Amino acid sequence: MRDGSAPRPVIALVALLVGVGGIWGLFLAADRLVALLPGRTRDLLRPYVFITPAFLILLVYIIYPTVRTIYISFFDFQRGGSPVNFGFQNYLRAFTDPALQIALRNNALWLIFVPLFAVSLGLIIAVLVDRIRWERFAKSLIFLPMAISFVGASVIWRFIYYRASFGAQIGLLNAIRVALGAEPLGWLRLEPWNNFFLIIIMIWLQTGFAMVILSSAVKGVPSSLLEAARIDGAGEFRIFFQVIIPFVSGTILTVTTTIVILVLKVFDVVYVMTSGRFSTEVVANMMYNQMFIQGAYGRGAALAVIIFIGVTPVMIYNIRRMNQV
Repeated sequence: MRDGSAPRPVIALVALLVGVGGIWGLFLAADRLVALLPGRTRDLLRPYVFITPAFLILLVYIIYPTVRTIYISFFDFQRGGSPVNFGFQNYLRAFTDPALQIALRNNALWLIFVPLFAVSLGLIIAVLVDRIRWERFAKSLIFLPMAISFVGASVIWRFIYYRASFGAQIGLLNAIRVALGAEPLGWLRLEPWNNFFLIIIMIWLQTGFAMVILSSAVKGVPSSLLEAARIDGAGEFRIFFQVIIPFVSGTILTVTTTIVILVLKVFDVVYVMTSGRFSTEVVANMMYNQMFIQGAYGRGAALAVIIFIGVTPVMIYNIRRMNQV
């Protein structure tokens, strides 16, 4: 099976059978062994038979890498040399680095505009398509970008922003400009507007997600409440702002915090579109460059910890909100 000429479908089938079948066999064998124990002991141990594999995976792939990253952030791990204990020097360097200040500014722009526009557009679309005949078709079109990976979406939008150095302009925006008699622009080089051009990509991706979740919440608004508002003389705008939004405010907050977590970790779009050039750097892309391009593992780990610290409170709040529902 390790031969390069082995058929890929066969390899995939074997991996599927061994992986899924092996897990099932492991659980069944463990359950049979526990079943042989006395009743009280059996009932006490059986839940752990199913929890232990998941906990081990969590330990190996999440908890250990997190602890290891925090540990590395206190050392200077340069390629080819032995680690030197730096203490908090990596963090001090990070916060005094002008590049990080630009990255933090850009992250702040992403945090403000992506949740604001994605959630707002998602809510408006959810309310509007709830009243049309082709609701499912319209929702499918708007949700379609969610089926595309961040890298795939970035490639698509790179062709939209593309500026050809010679020949015909095949980039959509520049083709339109040339057709109208204007000169083509290097959209991704226009500072600071290039950050907003990247932000548009994330809004395009996340509006469908916000729309689907908020659409379910909007459908949960009691029709009697809407009818009562109309009988009292409220117009559609007033109903939207004073009835629908307060009723779905909990869902709006949950969707917003979910998108905030995603934006705090944004990397793919920036890496594919500009690689952080032209003042579009974000913290996650800076971490990648420090750790995997420059080999400064300690500095990269410190940036990873900064991202982790920023994401954790939002995640905790989001989990608490979901548990209250």
